[in-house]
Amino acid sequence: MSLALLWTQFLAAALLILFAAPRLTRNAEIIAARRNISDNWIGLILLASVTSLPELAAGISSVSAADAPDIAVGAVFGSCVFNLAMLVVLDFAVRGESVYRQARQAHILSAGFGTMLIGIAGLTLMVRDLGLTLAIGHVGATSLVIALVYIVATRAIHNYEARIRERAGEEVTKAPSRSLQTAQAMFAIAAFAIILGGLWLPVVGARIADQTFLDRSIMGTIFIAAATSLPELSVSLAALRLGSVNMAIANLLGSNLFNILILAIEDAVYTAGPLLNTASNIHAVTAMAAVIMCGVVIAGLLYRPKTRLFKMVGWTSIALFSIYILNVYLIFFTMR
Repeated sequence: MSLALLWTQFLAAALLILFAAPRLTRNAEIIAARRNISDNWIGLILLASVTSLPELAAGISSVSAADAPDIAVGAVFGSCVFNLAMLVVLDFAVRGESVYRQARQAHILSAGFGTMLIGIAGLTLMVRDLGLTLAIGHVGATSLVIALVYIVATRAIHNYEARIRERAGEEVTKAPSRSLQTAQAMFAIAAFAIILGGLWLPVVGARIADQTFLDRSIMGTIFIAAATSLPELSVSLAALRLGSVNMAIANLLGSNLFNILILAIEDAVYTAGPLLNTASNIHAVTAMAAVIMCGVVIAGLLYRPKTRLFKMVGWTSIALFSIYILNVYLIFFTMR
């Protein structure tokens, strides 16, 4: 198959994901509103989970049909840094105060748990050559720890959000006119389209990598990670248009939590051994970049800077963008 045709298929799969994402978002919002859930919780758990379906589908396809564990791991860590870099887009998109001043400081909790999960996975990549990793069958012990921390994180964030709403006396989003049954049906169709695109991306990506100078780690970390993160970008921008900065940020930070959980799911599917023991340890560079970016986000949410460069973007966003570009450069430089 020609390289041009492969890139055409890659673009088609990415466009399918981009087309389905807004429909998934709208119907997820309707379902959550009908079930009396707050906008923050919609963004953090419901939207973050469903917009991470491409990463999940692409990851399962990578470790099964494509037999490309480096693409699977690279796509997860690459999606994490890409999601954090998208905060720069949100900062450009909002008017007036910086997005970090408009957002609630409650997002620090989800950013903190994201730092923990990414750090756990990254540390496993760094120490595995020392023989310090454990496994239960073909599943690494790290995957079990990740699953446990994810459960604790979602529970803690849910309880914290509930206390915040109770003290503030907030009301949840009003239910729209569309019925719950219609929203669920349209949600399922959009989710199927996203899964289909996500399953095909790594197969085509592996073939592109094999026919070009691109390493599979680079293909997963940069190209597939960006393509599978299109729903998060679409959803967050849609949330901004609805006037919900908090939903937009919660979607991105919540997606990072779910992305690391995907590593544990991929590890269970990958029967050749613990996934993080098989993938290249170059992914630890991206993991550490994501950890640093989480730290920058936490500092920005806590400090809430007023200054914006040219009244367009804050220094927090400039730092995030700089770290993202540095990570891309290091990946390419290492794989030359």
